[in-house]
Amino acid sequence: MATSKRDAKLAGKALSNRKGSKQAKSIAGSDLAQAKRRKKK
Repeated sequence: MATSKRDAKLAGKALSNRKGSKQAKSIAGSDLAQAKRRKKK
């Protein structure tokens, strides 16, 4: 199942947080990798 827009947004914020742990960033990166991509027009 693909990651929702809301979860992908939260994952992006987690990755940009400098104080985040390596494990949290790894999970966030995984969520972003599974996020649905917008089609370019």
